[in-house]
Amino acid sequence: MNDYLRHLAPTHQVAALFLIVFGLLVTVSTIAFLLTFKERRNPRHDALWQAELLHFRALLRTSWFMVVVFWIGWALGETVATVLFALIAFFALREFITLSPTRRGDHRSLILAFFVVLPIQFWLVATARFDLFTVFIPVYAFLAIPVVSALADDPNQFLERNAKLQWGIMVCVYGMSHVPALLLLSFPGYEGKSAFLVFFLVFVVQTCMLTQHLISRRSSLPAEPDAETPAVPEAPERGLGAIWQRLFRQAPFAPHVSRSFNWTSWAIGMVIASLVGALFSFITPFGFGQALAMSLIACVAGSMGHLVMKALKRDRGIPNWGQRGVGITGANGLLDRVDALCFAAPIFFHSVRWYFGV
Repeated sequence: MNDYLRHLAPTHQVAALFLIVFGLLVTVSTIAFLLTFKERRNPRHDALWQAELLHFRALLRTSWFMVVVFWIGWALGETVATVLFALIAFFALREFITLSPTRRGDHRSLILAFFVVLPIQFWLVATARFDLFTVFIPVYAFLAIPVVSALADDPNQFLERNAKLQWGIMVCVYGMSHVPALLLLSFPGYEGKSAFLVFFLVFVVQTCMLTQHLISRRSSLPAEPDAETPAVPEAPERGLGAIWQRLFRQAPFAPHVSRSFNWTSWAIGMVIASLVGALFSFITPFGFGQALAMSLIACVAGSMGHLVMKALKRDRGIPNWGQRGVGITGANGLLDRVDALCFAAPIFFHSVRWYFGV
């Protein structure tokens, strides 16, 4: 079956992927919608159920967003795909900077970042200038930004201000630019199919994050009750619930950063997403084992990057980059949707290029 799918024409592979991916999303979204009508008679468990369902539907919306972005880029061609990801990087960087305090002396650096560094980086990607786009931001932009900031004659918190801007550019611009950069990779016998690598990366990373979030919501221990609220004793779990509790339920590993991150949910997310990536090896130039390994690399990078971005949000004192769908940063929490991809894309890109020598 894998060989049969691998040798299909690109248009037939696109049709197969469309049916599989959108079919799954439509089915799951319909089930989630129907579950909102389910009657729950226990007030306490009803509140928990509604909270879990609300969280799950938010994850589904993120999945829809990522998949639709890919299909728009695919349908409109490589140049439009690069422009599309450049716009995503622009709004993600805007979101990052909005919640990072700036001063008047930073205005020139911000203009440089948004209207010089970002367009040049994606122009280098679009024109396939591979050797330059991989070093333009880490070398040239990294040195240019503090120079421009120094010329503004504002030394107050100079290091912190420039470090925040450099960090935002690296994550939002440099990381995101590696997604359309996958179109640059050329494999023998894989001509005209490079966009499938973009889909492969997006799909695997999103599967990992979705699986990890769902399991962590079920496996993390509840927060301790405060002194003013007496604890409500829970009925002991029985059957499969008891087995789940014994095997999977555990305290979060880094509770001050994320109440949901623990090694059990992380490991299960890695395994499931890597296997899904291996099953989709037919759309890539990889063999089954190679697709499994590349999926694992992308998932590890993406999940750790997501944890890092959670730490940044805690440092800024916010739960999300966009609060409950309200555009407090101008992009309705766009960075929450793409933070894992920003970390996974450069690691995946360079791993593929190094291993396959392309």
